[in-house]
Amino acid sequence: MAVDEIIRVVALIAGLLLVVTVLGDAFATIVLPRRVSQRFGPSRLLFLGGWRAWTWLAWHLRPTVGREGVGRQGEFLGLFGPLALLILVGLWATGLITGFALMEWGDRLPTHGALDQNFGSMLYMSGTTFFTVGYGDLTPASAIGRAASVVEGGTGFAFLAVVIGYLPTIFSAAARREAAITVLDARAGSPPTAVGLLARADGDHDALEAQLRDWEVWAAELLESHLSYPILAFFRSQHARQSWLAALVVMLDVSALAQVGIADVDGRRLPTRQARLTFAMARHVAGDLCQILNAPPCLHSDDRLPPEELARLRCWLEEHGLRLDASEEATRRLAAIRGLYEPYVAALAALLALTLPPWIPEPDADDDWQTTAWQQDPSDVVRALANRENDPTADNAR
Repeated sequence: MAVDEIIRVVALIAGLLLVVTVLGDAFATIVLPRRVSQRFGPSRLLFLGGWRAWTWLAWHLRPTVGREGVGRQGEFLGLFGPLALLILVGLWATGLITGFALMEWGDRLPTHGALDQNFGSMLYMSGTTFFTVGYGDLTPASAIGRAASVVEGGTGFAFLAVVIGYLPTIFSAAARREAAITVLDARAGSPPTAVGLLARADGDHDALEAQLRDWEVWAAELLESHLSYPILAFFRSQHARQSWLAALVVMLDVSALAQVGIADVDGRRLPTRQARLTFAMARHVAGDLCQILNAPPCLHSDDRLPPEELARLRCWLEEHGLRLDASEEATRRLAAIRGLYEPYVAALAALLALTLPPWIPEPDADDDWQTTAWQQDPSDVVRALANRENDPTADNAR
């Protein structure tokens, strides 16, 4: 067999494998409604490999700090999710066009037209067929070639239709996730903290239990959407001090404290059943996302709640009428519960270049809603609200 014949046979086989690989990866990424067990794939390599290169570039940018603490590096990292999604769609289309061109060139399919029958011409004909442009300056001249063109045209039409439905699904899932995260700004602070959420509940155990129930549902939706579309994990929040990972960690922290035992000044304990359910769902999210994103748990990560910080946490809660069980058994149990999720969230934070929230808010921390581009002093807002609360005629004003 001549060298030219060998090259064309290899091109034919390579084109077939390329088309099958791209279609399989697109099906697994877009259509398949369950977690994929494959270890490697084009989309997985793009997301994980591309993210490591992207973060490397981000750390070499000159750091700047904006109003919310986000600077050039944070803005650059925020570009990756949407940009990688568009690049993935482009790579899929390029792979299919190249694969069909390799098969047509390798099979020596005769054509009509003024162009030479080389690989460049086959690539051009494949592109016009895939996007159903059909200029007609190069057309197949055999029954097999015409059948292949019909198959490629149908594949391109179906591919574009699926992608048109895929992109809105991704962005709507990200929007649903972010709506709940934004609610935490007033309920738990910026960044959100477990103590902040408990303190702002004002002793309303029923309201806090309802919040935990809502966040259990949010965690379940987060698990479903992020396992089906892992690219969502790289989509960052609109505000620098908010993230889906921070919200998830706060719910885990609050649920852990509730399970250990929190009571108010009247001795009423925070209900633990809903805390256990929310904790189970949120921990499920952390474990499965570590697996799908290839982020092994950090078993030796920094302690987020050392003894002195735990003592300060108890003081904060007591200042707001709450008492955390201070027995040695409760302290050991809290450490054991934290060990169930902190290695996983630490691994996700390291991979995604996100910061885990503290347990206790900073003394001078202000919420994102309290400041704007024209009013950056939160004390003005605090004074305005305090004056309204002290004015008995404010509610009757027309």
